[in-house]
Order: sequence, then C-alpha cells, then structure tokens
Amino acid sequence: MSDIKDRFEQAAQDVHLLPERPDNQTLLRLYALYKQATEGDTIGPKPGFFDFIGSAKHEAWARLAGMPHEEAMQQYIDLVERLRA
Repeated sequence: MSDIKDRFEQAAQDVHLLPERPDNQTLLRLYALYKQATEGDTIGPKPGFFDFIGSAKHEAWARLAGMPHEEAMQQYIDLVERLRA
C-alpha cells in the first residue's frame, strides 16, 4: 500500500506541473478520483441548485461511490501520467 500511496502523493503534486490546463471534464475526473482516494464515498447533501461548480463536483464524486481507495489512487495516477505525456 505504501508504494501506491507514495505514487499517488507524487501524482497529486505533479498535477500542478501539467503542460496544459485540462478540460473541465478531466478536471472533474481528477477532483472526483482525488476525493474518493482520500475521503471515500461522498457524504452530505448535494450543493444548492445555483452552485453549479459545487454540484458538478459532487455529482462527479458521487459517481465513484463504492470504488476502493486503492483503485481511485491508481486511476488518478494513470490519468495524471497520461496528461503529462
């Protein structure tokens, strides 16, 4: 577990060094995978109707419900590596 956690933490730093800003859908995927990896399933109510960004983030994260932490970490690492290439 330590190896994947170390690689995940490195990817979380590397994401700030991407050559280009990812599109909004990719940013939502990164956010959701990060939250699932670090906090698990989303809890609490969905943000209000007029909080478009908060709602989009909540929905993206909620779609990953039940995904194990390690799987979310690996998918996050893989996505960051693809974006860096």
